[in-house]
Amino acid sequence: MKKTFVLFALLLVAPIRAQEAEPFVMTEDWLSKIQSLAPAPSSNQDSEVKNLLIFSLHTGFEHWTIPHTEAVVQIIAEKSKGFKVFTSKDISVFEKSNLKKYDAVVLNNNCSIGPRRDLFWDALEKDRSLSEKAKTKKAKQLENNLLNYVKKGHGLMVVHGGIVMQNNSKAFSEMVGGSFDYHPKQQAIQIKLVDIEHPMVQCFDPSGFEHIDEPYFFKNAYFDYNFRPLLYLEADKLDGLKKEVPDNIKYVSWIKKYGKGRVFYSSPSHNAQSLENPDLLQYYLNGLHYITGSLDCDDSPIRRNHSGSKTAKSSR
Repeated sequence: MKKTFVLFALLLVAPIRAQEAEPFVMTEDWLSKIQSLAPAPSSNQDSEVKNLLIFSLHTGFEHWTIPHTEAVVQIIAEKSKGFKVFTSKDISVFEKSNLKKYDAVVLNNNCSIGPRRDLFWDALEKDRSLSEKAKTKKAKQLENNLLNYVKKGHGLMVVHGGIVMQNNSKAFSEMVGGSFDYHPKQQAIQIKLVDIEHPMVQCFDPSGFEHIDEPYFFKNAYFDYNFRPLLYLEADKLDGLKKEVPDNIKYVSWIKKYGKGRVFYSSPSHNAQSLENPDLLQYYLNGLHYITGSLDCDDSPIRRNHSGSKTAKSSR
C-alpha cells in the first residue's frame, strides 16, 4: 500500500516538474555551444565598436542563470564584432565619471530586496561610514545618474529580473516601461509576435516560439503602454494566476525611447536552456543594435491606441 501511495505521489509531481527547467553549472562545452549558435557578424551593422557594460549584481532573489546570461550576452556582442564588453557587480560603475565610458548598459537580473526594492540602497546598507540619510541620498544619486545617462542618448537593455532593480521607483519604471508585479509558477509558455514584420522580431518564426519560463506580470508605468511591444503571451493560457486579468494580452518584451536614449526589455528568459535557441540569441543581438542606434525601427508608443488583442492580431 505504501509503495502504491509513493508511486501515485510521483505521478502527481512529475507533470509539474516537467514544466520546470533544472539549473545547471555553466561549462566550457556549454559556452562553446552558445558560441556556435550565436549569430555571425552582419554586413550592414555599424562599423564603430561600442563599449558595452553588463551589470550583474543582485541583492535579492538570485536567478541561477545570472552567470549564464552574462556570458551569453558577452558572446553574442563580441562575436558580432560590434562591441567591446565590460562586466561588473560594483555599483560604482553608476558614478557619472564611470558611466560615460560606455555606450550602453545591460541590466542582468538585478533583483533587489523587498520591501524597499532599491538595489543601490541595498548595496550601500552595510557601509558603516554612511548614515541612513547619506545612504538614501547616495542611492538616489546613483539612480538619477542612470536615468540621466539614458535620457541623454545612451542605451539600456534590461534582461528578465533586471526590471526589479529599482522596482518602487516611479522614474525607473517610466524609463524601462514598467515594474515587476508577480509571476505564476514556471511553465511552458507560448510566446507570440505582436507584428511579424517588425525588424526586431523577424529572427523568429511568425508563429512565435514556446519555452519554459516565469510568465512575468507588470505594474506601474506598464499600464501607460508607452512602448512599442514586440512579444506577448495570453494570460488565459497560463496556470496559477493570482488575480483576475482584465486584459488577456500581456506584453513580455518591448522597445522604447527615453529622452534621447533607447531601452530594450526582454522578460525571456529565466532559464539558460532558452538561450540555446539561436532565434533568441539573434533577438538579444537585435536589441543591442537597437539600443546603440545601429538598428532603426518603429519604437513609437502604443498608449494612444492600445486595445489589447487588436494590437496583437497581426502575429497570428
